[in-house]
Amino acid sequence: MKNIFILFLLVLAFSCKKSKTTSSDMLLLAELQEPVEMVRDEWGINHIYAKNQHDLFYAQGYAAAADRLFQFEIWRRQATGTVSEILGERELKRDIGTRLFKFRGDMKTEMNHYHKDGVEIITAYTDGVNAYIENILKTPELLPIEFQILDIKPQKWTPEVVISRHQGLLGNIGEELQIGRTVAKLGTDKTKELFWLHPKEPNIEIDPIINTSLLSNDILELYNAYRKTVKFKKEDIIPSFRNTSEEKSIISLISVKSDSLGIGSNNWVVDGSQMEDGNTYMANDPHRTIAIPSLRYMTHLVAPGWNVIGGGEPEIPGISIGHNEYGAWGLTVFETDGEDLYVYELNPENQNQYRYKDQWVDMTHISENIKIKGQKDSIVDLSYTIHGPVTYKDKGNNVAYAVRCAWLEPGGSPYLASLRMNQAKNWEEFREACNYSHIPGENMIWADKEGTIGWQAVGIAPIRRNFSGLVPVPGDGRYEWDGYLPIKEKPHSVNPKEGFLATANQNVTPNDYTHWDAIGYSWADPYRGERIKEMLESGSKMTMNDMKALQTDYLSIPARELVPLLEQISFEDKVLQARDKLNQWNYKLEANSIPAAIYVAWEDQIMQKADDMFIPKAGKGIVPNLQLKRVLDWLIKPDKKFGTNPIVGRNKFLGEAFKAAVTNLKTRLGSDMNHWQYGQVNNKHTYMEHALGSVVNETTKSNLDLGPLPRGGNGQTVGSTGGNSRQSSGASFRVIINTGDWDASVATNGPGQSGNPDSQFYSNLFEPWANDQYFPLYYSKSKIDSVAVSTQILNPVEK
Repeated sequence: MKNIFILFLLVLAFSCKKSKTTSSDMLLLAELQEPVEMVRDEWGINHIYAKNQHDLFYAQGYAAAADRLFQFEIWRRQATGTVSEILGERELKRDIGTRLFKFRGDMKTEMNHYHKDGVEIITAYTDGVNAYIENILKTPELLPIEFQILDIKPQKWTPEVVISRHQGLLGNIGEELQIGRTVAKLGTDKTKELFWLHPKEPNIEIDPIINTSLLSNDILELYNAYRKTVKFKKEDIIPSFRNTSEEKSIISLISVKSDSLGIGSNNWVVDGSQMEDGNTYMANDPHRTIAIPSLRYMTHLVAPGWNVIGGGEPEIPGISIGHNEYGAWGLTVFETDGEDLYVYELNPENQNQYRYKDQWVDMTHISENIKIKGQKDSIVDLSYTIHGPVTYKDKGNNVAYAVRCAWLEPGGSPYLASLRMNQAKNWEEFREACNYSHIPGENMIWADKEGTIGWQAVGIAPIRRNFSGLVPVPGDGRYEWDGYLPIKEKPHSVNPKEGFLATANQNVTPNDYTHWDAIGYSWADPYRGERIKEMLESGSKMTMNDMKALQTDYLSIPARELVPLLEQISFEDKVLQARDKLNQWNYKLEANSIPAAIYVAWEDQIMQKADDMFIPKAGKGIVPNLQLKRVLDWLIKPDKKFGTNPIVGRNKFLGEAFKAAVTNLKTRLGSDMNHWQYGQVNNKHTYMEHALGSVVNETTKSNLDLGPLPRGGNGQTVGSTGGNSRQSSGASFRVIINTGDWDASVATNGPGQSGNPDSQFYSNLFEPWANDQYFPLYYSKSKIDSVAVSTQILNPVEK
């Protein structure tokens, strides 16, 4: 009876089904040392007040698991290589890849890298996760609906799940193989023309010992399988939930293209000289996949030595982006190449051996047993060289390939080193904490209440003295890393005279920087960064509202550069009307804008036409989409690419692309131009499809999926919404922090804090997020209590 009562209270507190009534209850948890108070605000954020560090992270794990249990279970299976156990043989390659790239070092060293008390913190967190799993399994009928659909149950966590690298932004190994294949087919000069590599001139010559014709093999199959998103099929779910119709869902009505260059982030810090109230501010909106539940999870953690609020990966303890009582921090990706592809000659007499420094060296092996749904277990043999996991053996040609991964060193779990940042009291302590942040490579920014702003690039950075890391290299010992660059020696700045620091994944490395052999060559298009800089150096004092407007700004710099070129081109009829719509346009990709729809359709056609025209036939299927910056540079200053008269050729190119854009809009949206608005179901919108949404019946689907709702912007606007008509990437999480008044800070986290479709916090932030609205990120206890919807006391069991 006692267990049933406890579960009733648990469901009351965490499900909060469609009710905003303030509630208060109590739970007994054996592993707690002292009582913990959890106050949930009306936006779904848990504010956790503990009396000691252990209980704080135990409660964080408990609360996060309660909100994200299905997400946690899929994460656990991805991290442990056990997806085949529920989805069958098609996931075997994933599980092999997961185990191949598993961290196998000393766990104590690993956990204590992230914080001096890392073992206690991470173990307490997983104990909290497990406590929730134990409780909910006492009444399995209360499990979230996904477990019913798949007929599975959640299983226990270990610290190895937390430190998994499977979902991190790890390196450039895929691009490295692309560039290698392109060099093999087209040569180095053409490759450099097609790939926008900068700021230095990298050496991409392939060592002649490598047989480049073999690079077309699926060398990274296991690596890619390990990293991909889990996809469900109808046969995975129980029959009563299956979708039996053949109708396509709304997502399939919109073609989804590769959106890799739409993945990015923005952040900036400004000092008091730039702000009307004289305070320093930090703004951050990391861009990743748009999904249900949201990628980030927000929490407030309070205990002796801890008072930190913000967001992070839900499956790890601590806060990745946010603030404590001293300062605020945020992140964007800083290009750091922590992976290399090594090619080995195998011994024809013993293919377990590879040539290294003129000797035959034995590979090491690990045997793994993988359970497969509906089949007998699979015993797999994992091979390793001195450099790392072997992903492919071409036994017919006596060649093998291995990936060297800096992130397999201790400290390679993404974002977990934020634990040290969470307790930083000033810029010096923050920089010291940054020194432990190995993955991913990031631009960390800091703003504190004393007026200091700073930037420190982080990420474990191999030093390559004699090669660029952009193409595969022989594994015979001639191409080795010369250790790692100390993180503090990566680019950084503090209190610049401009009064602000801003990054948006573009190259921000100073020209006078010296450690170029540890810096990457591939960067995002510069347009988001240019727009942020343009606004921050405008000269006018800014307010919080200005910060919000900038973070959701939809002005397209590419549009501002391209549209004037249309004035030189003659059009007729409908095409002329479409061009006239762009006259006096403000270049903003707003949801209700007809000119925005016309421009974006034109930009898409420009990029498609550029791929067709400039990527040689031998490079098709190898070279990815050209980068917009590359193409715009060619268009602004045309050369012989466009023929003997470059201006005429360029204008012909742009005119044909514009006509094709108008034809495309007529086909998709009808002949009436008044119906060509940018934000609509058949054009730019957001539709969040649950992982099971496409395979379940309509009744279930309607409770899982969200949208559609109109959206503005694209992957090149500060308010980034990616390059697809149905938004697949962008900022689901945003914060703007006022260091002079913590309670004046704001945030958004669409679609909601909870992953449970029955929770009021599953979708409560979806419409506000889609409308670029924020909620207050309260920090003081009095403000938090004023917006509380539930208060829960976690008590230790008396011994």
